[in-house]
Amino acid sequence: MTRFCIKNIHLVTRNTIQPNCGILLHGNTIERVFPMSQKPSLAGIPSLDGNGAWALPGLIDLHIHGFGGYGPELGTPEALWAMSKQLALHGVSAFCPTLYCATPSKMKQLLTRLTPAVGQEKGAKILGFHLEGPFISPAKPGVMKPKDISPANVRILEELYQAAQGKIAIVTLAPELKNINPVIKFCLKHHIVPQAGHTNATYEEFLHAMQLGVTHVTHAFNAMSPFTQRAPGVAGAVLMNRHVSCEMIADGVHVHPHIISFLRTVKPANKLILVTDALLPTAQKKGPFIANGESVVFEGGVWRRKADKVIAGSALTLTKGIQNLVDFGYSLPQAVGCASYNPARLLHLRKCGRIVPGFQANITLINKQFVPQAVFIQGKRIL
Repeated sequence: MTRFCIKNIHLVTRNTIQPNCGILLHGNTIERVFPMSQKPSLAGIPSLDGNGAWALPGLIDLHIHGFGGYGPELGTPEALWAMSKQLALHGVSAFCPTLYCATPSKMKQLLTRLTPAVGQEKGAKILGFHLEGPFISPAKPGVMKPKDISPANVRILEELYQAAQGKIAIVTLAPELKNINPVIKFCLKHHIVPQAGHTNATYEEFLHAMQLGVTHVTHAFNAMSPFTQRAPGVAGAVLMNRHVSCEMIADGVHVHPHIISFLRTVKPANKLILVTDALLPTAQKKGPFIANGESVVFEGGVWRRKADKVIAGSALTLTKGIQNLVDFGYSLPQAVGCASYNPARLLHLRKCGRIVPGFQANITLINKQFVPQAVFIQGKRIL
């Protein structure tokens, strides 16, 4: 295995920024992190001068529907491979392709077609699929099609799991649904994160789901029962329970910036996970712009359904999300952790999410404008 050195960078750790550092890679692993004042002998070792860039752990997006005109809804391995390459160029080292709620037969068909892509990607690594449905609440569909929503049925999930050859990482579900308990138990048994989203659960119903193992929520405050003085809802449970982690779409539109800022004062830092929920046309150069089979327009900082201007999803990138979090009051290490260490921790990914010896060499260099300058995924330079 070859060695490679990244020098003259400012290393973003979980708690601090260490200036004037270097990182020595050995194959796909981080071998050493050192201050430039104590630079080891690098004779014969190729290197990259970071020119003072911030070095971040590889970014991880657990909720993303598409990017650059490519996404799982196109139903081909080629679409996922192209999405993987596009995301890598934007600093993402790993992601969960997210399927919209659809009829069980359509979701099964998509998974059968898409699963051969996993493990063959050349850019950001596919961690497994995120199924946003089909067991969600008809009362909180968002832009999901109500006709596609299915009653909870563990046999359906078993079929989806088989279609994906076990490569399902996350399932968004409504924990108040009848017969949802066996679905939750199946998820936990098969190392799938069951997270509450598109849910109209009462506060008490969510507390019961927590006891079963549902301790993470999808795009906090969006498509969930709200926090009111007499009915705390799922939103209230997120705010009041330190054990509950949550996705954040930090584009400043899906959730008010002051609420995103407030979250860090009531939640442990490792319970906040930045996601994009980006739609297929995000970063797409030319139209038509289609998402989930419908025309969308970019307006007011988000993608909106053209027919009625309802918010359909974000046009966020993780690096822009990190920049927004900093603008909203997060420290840079806190913001970076929301997009690297925290999602790695949620999925129990070993040796990911930090730049320390022995961890995977997933590293993104960004400049002070939060623009990626270089990207390494498992030691291989992508950008």
